[in-house]
Order: sequence, then C-alpha cells, then structure tokens
Amino acid sequence: MNDDKLPYRIGLTLIKGVGRILGRNLVTLVGNEEDVFKEKNKLLRKISGIGSHIINEIKNPEVLRRAEKEAEFVVKNKIRTFFFTDSDYPFRLKECIDAPILLYYKGNADLNVAKAVSMVGTRHASIYGKEFCDNFISDISRKYPDAIIVSGLAYGIDIHSHRGALKNGLNTIAVLAHGLDRIYPYEHRKTATEIIQQGGLLTEYPSETQPDKFNFVTRNSIIAGMSDATVVVESAAKGGSLITAEIANAYDRDVFAVPGRISDPSFKGCLNLIKNHKADLLESFSDLETSLGWDNKTNNKKIAIQQQLQFLDLTEEQSTVISALSDDDMHVNQLAVKSNIPIHQLSFVLLELELKNLIKPIPGGIYKRK
Repeated sequence: MNDDKLPYRIGLTLIKGVGRILGRNLVTLVGNEEDVFKEKNKLLRKISGIGSHIINEIKNPEVLRRAEKEAEFVVKNKIRTFFFTDSDYPFRLKECIDAPILLYYKGNADLNVAKAVSMVGTRHASIYGKEFCDNFISDISRKYPDAIIVSGLAYGIDIHSHRGALKNGLNTIAVLAHGLDRIYPYEHRKTATEIIQQGGLLTEYPSETQPDKFNFVTRNSIIAGMSDATVVVESAAKGGSLITAEIANAYDRDVFAVPGRISDPSFKGCLNLIKNHKADLLESFSDLETSLGWDNKTNNKKIAIQQQLQFLDLTEEQSTVISALSDDDMHVNQLAVKSNIPIHQLSFVLLELELKNLIKPIPGGIYKRK
C-alpha cells in the first residue's frame, strides 16, 4: 500500500458523523479516499446522508492532522492496515454490510485462511466450559492445523480459547475494543504478546482509544464477521457473547451453542439460543465440522468460488465483482457498494464479465452470476 494514502484512509474513520456504511458509500461514490477530502462542497451535498454539518467535519483540517499523527504511529510500530477496498482485507468481513472501513493489525497470521471459528462466552467460565474449549480446540488442531481461532481477549472463555489455541499450535486472532497502544484487560498482556507471534491483534480503533463500553459491541461485530461460525461456549441469560451470536445470525453465519444443565444459570443463554433456533446444539467439534462441510472435499461455497477464480483469466476488479455477486439477483447499485467499485467503473467491468459469459444481465439493472 502507498503510505501517501494512509492519512486519508485513517482520516475517513475520524470524521464525526461518518460511520462504517456512510464512509464506504462516500469512497464508492466519490472515487477514492483522497477525493473525499478534496471534493467540492457542492458535489458532496448531492450525496445521500451528507449535510452541511458533515461537510464541515470533512473539511476540518484537524481531521487530517490527527490522521497524519496516527499514520506516524502505524509506521513506527510496524502495524499493518487493511482498507475495505484492499484485496487482502479479510474476505469474510468484507461480505458484511457494516464492515469496518479500516483495520489495524499486529501479527503474522493470514486472516484469509480457509477455516476460521470464533469462540465466545461468559467472563466467569466454569470448569466444564474450560474443558469444552480445551477438547474442542485440540480436535481442530489435530485435523485442521491451519485453522484460526478468533475471540476477544476478555476474561473467561475468550482468554481460555486464545490460550488453548496457542497451546495446540493454532493461530489465534484477538479482536480488541481499543487501539494497539494498550492491552485491556492489562492482566492479559503476556498472552497478547504471545498472540502477536502466533496469530495477531486486530482492531478498527486508532491509538489513544479507550476500551469504552460501546466499543465492545462493534468489536463483537468483527468477531462474528471474521469467521465461518461463532461458538457460544457458555453464557448466562444476558451477556456480550449473545450479542455476538445475534450479529453472526444477521450476517447469515452459522452459530453453535454448547448445552449445559437446565438448572445451571451460567448456561441459560446457550439454552435459549438453541431453544429459539438461533443456534445449533454443539456437543463436540464433529458437529461443527459436519454442519460446515469441513469433512468433505467440497469445503464451504465461498472458499470454493475463490479457488475457482484462480484458474480464470480475470482482472482484480472482475474477480472482486464475481466474488461479491451472490447466487441471488443483485441490483447494480447494491453490487457497487458490495464490490466497492464506483458505478462508472463497474459498468465496464460488468460488460467484460458478460462477454466472458460469467454473468447474466436481467432487466431493471439486475445481474446474476452464471
């Protein structure tokens, strides 16, 4: 990545009133991240969701000043960044409509491996919950040593899952609710250091960001979006892991819950997920393996599509569109947002793919992958 782009990419995330979705739309409609800050006010006003207040924030020189400072921190500490238009941005997360605009990453693990599982649960883990984590992760490591375990570095099930992955030689990703200039909770700093060497620390927050309560909800959305499935190991009737499960369901990802004794309040949340058909019952790793199709040669559909694309003579933009285009019919505007390609460029890409007989246009500006 060209370092000249980094301040604009960071700056986009620092504009007050511009969140994940609006930020992505801005870049898509304007053309690129730098042009967001250089576009004339008259043209910005024509974009849905952009009013005078947000335009004033975009033009505020303090935004890019802070972004320049953060870019220096990133370079100095050898932090990798993933912008949502980058080809190496986590592809599972990219499929989520509210995926972060920019990610900060410190680690050595590939975020686009074929198999990834999120493990979440209570901060007050029981011996039963910890034993399940140990057995589950051990089974994964024996059969799929390249898989990654994703969690949130919190007390209880989270940290036990990370440590279980480290112990069994699996890479593990800790998603943080703050910047990479600190570790919360502080007691987990040693494990966080080990994770950098065998996985990575991932966050959408710049340095100097405190672990405020609301940040954990957005952190949970990354945990849910980074994986093929979310496993709720142990949860009371209320808890952050249930929010992660809800988000995973909204992303159309598989959710599993470990059952416990009916009388045990620490498993009430898991039982409710199963009872309300929001999660599949999980007794062992083989349940997840079978449900996700890991135990056969077909693997999951998204990975298969990516592998097939390697054998086609496609440009990067053409590959992006094919990957973004679902089996369901998709309108060109929706496709532009999902593929992160401006409409004026997307029209040419669609024509090229149509000539290659890879997509089919349908009246009304709708396209379907063949």
